[in-house]
Amino acid sequence: MSTAQIERAQAARLPEDDVVGILLTQHARIRDLFAAVRNGPAERRQERFDQLRMVLAVHETAEEMVVRPRTKELVGEREAEARNEEEKEATKVLSELERLDVDSERFRTLLDEFEESVSEHADREEREEFTVLRRVYDQEQRSRLGKRLLAVEKVAPTHPHPATAGSRTAQWAVGPFASLVDRARDAVNSTRGPNDDY
Repeated sequence: MSTAQIERAQAARLPEDDVVGILLTQHARIRDLFAAVRNGPAERRQERFDQLRMVLAVHETAEEMVVRPRTKELVGEREAEARNEEEKEATKVLSELERLDVDSERFRTLLDEFEESVSEHADREEREEFTVLRRVYDQEQRSRLGKRLLAVEKVAPTHPHPATAGSRTAQWAVGPFASLVDRARDAVNSTRGPNDDY
């Protein structure tokens, strides 16, 4: 059984709005998208990478704004800062990947390294954060956190913003504006044809 399948099975045992279940499902989707970019048809690589980029950007922003304060409270500042630093570094790499040609050797090499670091990060979150959330918070509290997480995701930026990554304050201050710009850019790009040069 793959890690993504295990995550989905664990999430399926939790209520739909449980923050841990939501995050486990997202981790599984991220793993699947990495595989789709790496192994899927070349003509769909850019589309799959755009999906991966968007899911990661939104997911990491929501974790930093909703989960990380709970981690700081329950596990300690050191653990929360370690996860934020990993996400900050991931945002820088994702930003670099976004600028590369998806068919280039550099893209493939960096994507492989990035996938490994994202997987390790997700494993640490599941082991060090999610288990504590499940142990300390009751179902009602986890459901409230799940609803808050989903609300944040609706307005989170869809592209990496290294200047705000790892800082909850920066996410609150800059995130809504970055999100508007990102979502407008995504809408325009979705209407572009293959020969459009603007």
